[in-house]
Parts: sequence; structure tokens; C-alpha cells
Amino acid sequence: MKKIIVKILSVIISFEDYLIQNFIMHMPIMKIRYIVLKLKFKSIGKNTSFLMGLGYRNPKNIVIGSNTVINKNVLLDGRGGKLIIGNNVDIAQETNIWTLQHDPNSNSHNSIGDNVTIEDYVWIASRVTILPGVKIGKGAVIASGAVVTKNVSNLTIVGGIPAKKIGIRKNNLSYSLNYKPLFK
Repeated sequence: MKKIIVKILSVIISFEDYLIQNFIMHMPIMKIRYIVLKLKFKSIGKNTSFLMGLGYRNPKNIVIGSNTVINKNVLLDGRGGKLIIGNNVDIAQETNIWTLQHDPNSNSHNSIGDNVTIEDYVWIASRVTILPGVKIGKGAVIASGAVVTKNVSNLTIVGGIPAKKIGIRKNNLSYSLNYKPLFK
């Protein structure tokens, strides 16, 4: 009987996530998305913006700081470890941040996971992929289309596949993001 109840609860939770990600996350009212995600995620700071189309996996392992902007069609994965996103982080559209991946050396296609940490003032351009076990340092910039497989130092600009250093950011990093477009 206990197994049946656990299975039913699992189905209900999966259906709830389906409804949230496929309907509520596509509603053009940012405040509703924020309220729903505040209930689902482990922690979300103040003044954080979620644009339409956000996808997530295991939201109870996801922590997001204040004044952060998460653009359209971003995927946040908390299945393989904790995903920690700092304050004033700008994540552009169609970015995928993974804490779980398949082990390419496994004979049985096993999964391996690890935490991902994105520190304050990081700017992640569009269509970036961040893999498990990566720490992106304060003020780093990730160029469009990059695949981040290793840690990125503070204020470093990286790009490419795999991402490599292409520059240094020279800023005081004193801004506070506040991007809240209507109907996005």
C-alpha cells in the first residue's frame, strides 16, 4: 500500500511541475511566475526576474540570489547537486545549466552529478551550456554559445567549446539589475 501511495504522490508532483513549466511559466505576468517559483525553489532573493519559458529539474536544490535576471527558455537543473546562483547575475535566453550528466566512461550509461555555483555579477550570454561541477567566479562573462566544462576565475571572459579564457573584465561591478519587461 505504501508503494502505491508513493507512486501516486510522484505522479501528482510530476503533473504539477508539468503544469507549472508548460502553462504558468508561459504566462505573460512575471509576478505570478515569481510567486509560484518562490514556493518551488529552495530560495529566491528579492527583485529577481524570470522571463517566460523557464524550465527546471528538482527545484528544491536551486538557490537564486537577489536582483538576478533569468531570461526566456532557460533550463535550471538541480538533480545532481545544488545549483547556486548569486546576486546580480544576468542569464541570457536558451542557456542550460546542468548538475547531472551521463558518464561517458560508464558501460551502463550511469549518471554523475555535482554542484554548480555561479557567483555575483556573472553575465552569461545566450545559448550557453554549463556542465556539472563548475564554479563561475564573481564578475565573469561567458560568451554566447560557450560550453563551460571547468571553473572560471573572477572577472574572466571565456568563450568557445570548451570555454577558454578570451579576456578580462575591468569593472567595479557596483550595478544592481532590475529588468522587468512587460509581457515577457
